[in-house]
Order: sequence, then structure tokens, then C-alpha cells
Amino acid sequence: MKAIKLCDDIFWVGGIDWDLRNFHGYLTQRGSSYNAYLIIDEKVTLIDTVKYYLADELLERISTVIDPSGIDYVVSNHVEMDHSGSLPHIMKAAPNATIVTSPNGEKGLKAHFLGDYNYKVVKTGDTLSIGKRSLQFLLTPMVHWPDNMVSYMPEEKILFSNDAFGQHIASSEIFDDEFPLDIILEEARKYYANIVLPYSAQVQKALEAASQLDIETIAPSHGLIWRKHISEILGEYQKWSSNATEKKAVIVYDTMWHSTEKMAFAMRDAFEEKGYNTMLFNLQNNHISDIMTHFILAEYICVGSPTLNKNMMPSVASFLTYLKGLSPKSRKAFAFGSYGWGSMSVKQIEGYLEDSGFEVKGSFDSKYIPSRERLEEIKAGVKEKI
Repeated sequence: MKAIKLCDDIFWVGGIDWDLRNFHGYLTQRGSSYNAYLIIDEKVTLIDTVKYYLADELLERISTVIDPSGIDYVVSNHVEMDHSGSLPHIMKAAPNATIVTSPNGEKGLKAHFLGDYNYKVVKTGDTLSIGKRSLQFLLTPMVHWPDNMVSYMPEEKILFSNDAFGQHIASSEIFDDEFPLDIILEEARKYYANIVLPYSAQVQKALEAASQLDIETIAPSHGLIWRKHISEILGEYQKWSSNATEKKAVIVYDTMWHSTEKMAFAMRDAFEEKGYNTMLFNLQNNHISDIMTHFILAEYICVGSPTLNKNMMPSVASFLTYLKGLSPKSRKAFAFGSYGWGSMSVKQIEGYLEDSGFEVKGSFDSKYIPSRERLEEIKAGVKEKI
């Protein structure tokens, strides 16, 4: 396990998690990487660490370049354990190193780790000279934790971007021009939808600040490093964070005896006849984190469930709880569902959609099996309200 050279005296020394398939409720079918970066200068600097169980891999890669005891600074851009989990191992190997972090970063690291470490606290605009090179710091609170910051090296025009612009991909390739771009962008979109989406306003501020920097490389904490397609990923982040939508509808549902499913297909027909790109997801077969990826640009979100024991189906309740936490802005919604002797689910779905900040355009229910006439009524009702 060797370090990989980014440019003269700057190396990727992270860890690859080939087997990761779940990242706190978010499916990561392609695994992930935890990126750390080693800078050899008058002051040897390590930017971030890796998850705790990849600490040996991190140290082995560093050791192919330098004795880890020679590290002078450890820049902690983010406290979360997938970034900081190996910090105790690094500080044991480099006991004289100083941890460079934000004010909230210092608080968070002290709460996570009990070691008596040396800290240097930085804020936006601060610069750390490490020899021929320097690091400039920009605090990016709530993208996506209060402690977040990014580090910029003007001499090499590298932005060490923390979680921004990341993707969960395990790969022996580390640069964006070595891996299929469509997969990188798909995983970047999924990452944004499931992690960063609630903080789009803060992302806009960070993008504005970053626009003042001359960037030739973006080195995130997860996934591929951007060196060729920077304009593409910056453009996508601008679009995603602005809550722009396309003529697209996403219909999500669960069904017991296919009645709610029939309603979902009637709604699909209505959207398609209105020229919408429409996607259907049965929660029995699709994971909520995969579904969220398609919500970023959707104008309409439609959610359906039959009534089960005076409630919506548990799968739909789970999905709506997840959706409410992410709450994409400026969306329109429909609620729908079938029932036998008590219609409860549709009102509950409406409540969740309203609490998520969506404009509920209408709702539809059907007793037992919807007739052809009822399905036509639903279709017409959706078309009228679109």
C-alpha cells in the first residue's frame, strides 16, 4: 500500500473501504474511500485521517514517503469519525504534531478524544505557512457539521474540500479522468442528496467564497479527486444547491394488494401526458437513499400508501421520516393511497409532506380495488392540478 503522488511533494495516503455498503442509513453499493493528503515541506503536514479500522493502511502509506514521527501538523477539516477516527493513531506515531482545526473542530475533537494534544485554532482568512507552501482556511459551518472547514493551497491551486464534492466510491484510481465520469457524477449527486441537501443555503455561501479562488485541483474527503472536470462538478453543485427543478415527477409508494400501485400508475400516466419525465419507486424494491438521488431536480414528489392498522405502511413512514430530514425546498407534492374500512394513510402522508415544506397540490384515495373509472378520475385530477 503505497502513497500516490498528486504533484511534487504532495501525496494521497488515504484508505479504501471496498466492503462498505451502508453509511449511516445510506446505501454505498460502490464502497468508499477516506482521503488523506500528505504534504512534504519544511513543516510536514497531513490533511485529515481515515476511519479507525483503516489506520494501519494510512500509516503504511505515509511510511512509504516519510517516517510518520516527522509529521508537524495534522489539519482536521472535519470532526466526524470517518475523517478523524485514526487521529489517536496518528498522534501516537507523531506525538509532537499540532492539530490545526476550526474553533468548533477543537471542541468536537476534545469531546471525541481524550488525548492531551496540541491545538492550533484557525478561522476564515487565516494562513498557515509550512515552508515553500501555505494553507489558507475557509470555515464552512453546516456543510454539513458546525465544525466544517476547507483548506486551500494557493501555490499548487489545490482545494482540500472536505465533504464537499465527494462521492462514495472505492477505486484503485484516484483521479476523475481515470474513472467513468457518469458514475462519478451519479455518486456525487447521491452524496449531495443524502448528506448535503439540507444545507444548500450554506453551500451557496461556500461556493461564492470558493469562486474567489484559483482552483486547478479539488481534493475531497471521499471518492475521486477532481483535476479535469472541475467546471462540471462546480456547475452541478450550483444547480443542486439553488433548488432548481426540472420537469420531472418522482412517485414513491408501497402496496399490499396492488391497489395503491394501480393509483401510482394512473398518476404516472397523468404526468407523462403533461410532458413530465416520470419515475416510479416501489419501496419494497428500492432503498430510500437511492430514491433520494432522483429528488434533487424533481418538481413533483408523490407519495402513496395503503392504510394498515390505522396508519400508513411502515416502509412509507420510514421514507417520509428520512425525506423530512432532508427536505428539498420549493417542491410540489401529491398524497395518495387505498384503504378498506378506514382511510387514514393519506391524511398522514399529507401531514408529513406539509411538515417537509412541500406545497401539497392534492390527494387521492380509493376504497378496496380502484375501478377503471376511479383511476381515470385520479388521472384527470392530477392533470388538472399540475
